[in-house]
Amino acid sequence: MAAREAGDGLAGWARRALSAAPVRALALLALTSAYLQGGLDKAGDFPAAVAEMDHFGLAPAAPFAVAVIALELGASALVLSGVGRWLGALALAAFTCAATLLANRFWSLPPGPERLAAANGFFEHLGLAGAFVLVAWHDLAHRTEGGRT
Repeated sequence: MAAREAGDGLAGWARRALSAAPVRALALLALTSAYLQGGLDKAGDFPAAVAEMDHFGLAPAAPFAVAVIALELGASALVLSGVGRWLGALALAAFTCAATLLANRFWSLPPGPERLAAANGFFEHLGLAGAFVLVAWHDLAHRTEGGRT
């Protein structure tokens, strides 16, 4: 009984701490940080963004670069603002899955450290995509009539 009460106390504390608006905002910022950084870097050095699209065989490279920049920044803005959060989160989940299938093709590498690093990156990105799906689910499940949560 005492162990259950201690667990309920810890769960209650965690529930209160994690429901604080600044904690949620920081968590969403952390979740989208790679996409914000990537979109801003690509926008700031567009020739490098085009070269990255070329590297991955995406053609025509310039329109793909523009689309990636728009998706990374636009979907991140949706997630952070709460307006269409579910849509932004699902867009980033789909983008992350597509990008990791393109960039982390560990199964095509010979055994060794390079393959291990690519496999780790692949599964880390799958986890990130899963986190975005959870954000979308939470947003849709807790949506108020006609507004944000």
